[in-house]
Amino acid sequence: MSTIAAAASSYGTLSQVLADSSLVRSRLDALTRQAASGMVSDNYAGLGAGAPTALALQPALAHQQAWQANIDASSGRMQVAQTALTQISQIASNFYAQTSNLNGLNASTVDNVAASARDALRQVAGLLDSRAGDVYVFAGQDSANPPVPNPDDIAGTGFVTGITTAIQGLSGAGAAATVAATLATASSNAAGVSPFSAALSQPAAALAGLRPSVQVDDASFVPTGMLASANGDVASTGTSTTGSYMRDVMRALATLGALSGSQASDAGFQAVVADTRTSLGDSITALNADAGVMGDRQSALVTTRSHLGDVGTALQTQLSGAQDVDMAKTLSSLTQTQTQLQASYQLISGLQGLSLVKFLPVG
Repeated sequence: MSTIAAAASSYGTLSQVLADSSLVRSRLDALTRQAASGMVSDNYAGLGAGAPTALALQPALAHQQAWQANIDASSGRMQVAQTALTQISQIASNFYAQTSNLNGLNASTVDNVAASARDALRQVAGLLDSRAGDVYVFAGQDSANPPVPNPDDIAGTGFVTGITTAIQGLSGAGAAATVAATLATASSNAAGVSPFSAALSQPAAALAGLRPSVQVDDASFVPTGMLASANGDVASTGTSTTGSYMRDVMRALATLGALSGSQASDAGFQAVVADTRTSLGDSITALNADAGVMGDRQSALVTTRSHLGDVGTALQTQLSGAQDVDMAKTLSSLTQTQTQLQASYQLISGLQGLSLVKFLPVG
């Protein structure tokens, strides 16, 4: 009976060793996955006590990262817009200076300035279609479509033809009526007259909702640009303005481009030039001030992004503590478990070599 009992004991030991080996194998598989991924588990259930922390921190971290990405994209667009605004301001300033040359009643000077103004108007229209990637930076929420549909053919729009017609009638209508007519044309949002897209050919109040902005926290949005047909944060001032400094710049260029040397001696010529000069000066002031506000926002967004980065780093550290493994300990445990598993396999091999026959008496 003792030999039978010994055999049974051996088979019972084998069963236990097999069970233990299976547990070691499972532990080795888990450690292998952790060593490969660096994470305690690929699901919340496997995180144990760290699961509530991970559940709370992951959405917050995702928000921080999304806000940083939004700021990065907006900063690039703001820089493109700033570059375009600088060029437009330089163009306007150049013609502001040139209007003083139109006081000498020199016909050839008038024609030269007019030709240059027509070219400059096309350039300004093209700058208003500036893009950052696929985004038209002066189009606001309608960013997939150009603010000025056909800048190269700006001369063919009702905006330019209407102003040209008014200037051509200067000698008969007089300066006051001519200025009023150019102002009315430049202020119009009518289809075929406005040089801007349908989305941007609306009253300023309606355009406010189209202005681009970026979300920087759960409840805060920061304006990040301006529209081609409307001011951003600085109001236009003066006695001859459409309320939009960009329209005023384009109106001034269209007016200068429509002048002819043959009009230099007309009674109302100097008054129209003076109005154009005044309007240009006021529009340059408003444009530069608006660009300055946007520059301040760019700087503030850099600071905000840095803060978001610091918060994100802190959240990531906390999240890592809940879901990441200690790699040194994991690799050490992995090595130990591999050794343990090999030992169990050797033990199993030895036990499997046992046979009940070996425990039966001979003869």
